[in-house]
Amino acid sequence: MAQRKRHGIIWRLVTVALCLVAVFAVFSGSVTAYVLTSTRDDVHTIAQIEESGEHAQAVLVLGASVFADGTPSDILADRLEVAADLYLAGAADAVIVSGDNGEAHYNESDAMREYCITLGVPADAIIVDGAGYDTYASVYRAKHEYGMDDILIVTQAYHLYRALAIAHGLGMEAQGVAADKGSYDNQVQYSLREVIARDKDFLQTLLRIPPGGLAPSSQ
Repeated sequence: MAQRKRHGIIWRLVTVALCLVAVFAVFSGSVTAYVLTSTRDDVHTIAQIEESGEHAQAVLVLGASVFADGTPSDILADRLEVAADLYLAGAADAVIVSGDNGEAHYNESDAMREYCITLGVPADAIIVDGAGYDTYASVYRAKHEYGMDDILIVTQAYHLYRALAIAHGLGMEAQGVAADKGSYDNQVQYSLREVIARDKDFLQTLLRIPPGGLAPSSQ
């Protein structure tokens, strides 16, 4: 009798778990469909931006890993090169380099700044955001810390749709340029992680929760 009761409890727990997985799968699929379809028309090439005469307040470059010597990884270097090309083509007034500068021995944003300078972007046109700890924080801070309402976002295509959806959800005008110049290590891992990140950022954007739960800036 006791064994049958235990089996009944286990079966109910398994059923609840399966229901939760099904609900999450439906929710996640719906979020992904929304993010992709709502931003698809806002992804362009550099040539298309130039042809359209698009001029934004800033190009926002989303951070990625840098090596110990401060050299940008391939994925980040491609983003910075595209951003520099956009700026030098007159597509924006400034470049925001937004990355993780939360530890003394690791500094994405300063490395991004230095690389942009080597590409010909004037130092006084570069805004360094060292608190871009994730995509949502980078976009949110571009609006609330730096007063940007019209931006061009540069990152790889798998990541760009989510960044654009965040910007639109926060009431910003945003276009995107994909920085895919080749294949990258760990791309499958990035793409899988992106599914979870879309769900998190969809909810955070919907509720307009400040990064870290802090009160938004008055800017």
